Amino acid sequence: MTRRSASPRGSRAPAKAAADHGTAPHPAAESLHRGALQLLRLLRREDAATGVSPARLSALSVLVFGGPCTLGALASAEGVSAPTMSRLVAELEREGWLIRRADPNDARTTRLDASAAARRLLLGGRDRRLVALSGGLRALSAPDRRALEDALPALDRLVRSLASAAASRGTAKAREAKRRFD
Repeated sequence: MTRRSASPRGSRAPAKAAADHGTAPHPAAESLHRGALQLLRLLRREDAATGVSPARLSALSVLVFGGPCTLGALASAEGVSAPTMSRLVAELEREGWLIRRADPNDARTTRLDASAAARRLLLGGRDRRLVALSGGLRALSAPDRRALEDALPALDRLVRSLASAAASRGTAKAREAKRRFD
């Protein structure tokens, strides 16, 4: 479940936000941001084939790729309230995508886990996105593919740096970055 900005497209909100924090955006930030969003939107189309809503897929991805967790941790990772997540979890459980289990270390705590069917669904979705992405990569020239491949270690370091900065601020976004997209 993602939150969308109320800012209109093309607004200078990012520059204003950066100015409010006393920093100017890096020249590559806008292009990287735009490219990442467009790439994710295109790949997300592969998820429509599942027939499962983006909110359900997002919550299940936390469980499939991050492992079992409590309802509160799942709500935090998704950036929603516990009551909102409670309703979604009840629906996922009713549909057979989620299993509640007693925590082996604390009988008072319930852990949520993805069902085998949810794991197949999410792994199949990832496979479809990788196939689509691979097709796009094959359509590029060899120098462009090499340039992207050469940039991957730096992109990984960027993601880790952003996750680390978020963790130091104590936000759920760091946990989400670490857990969701392996």
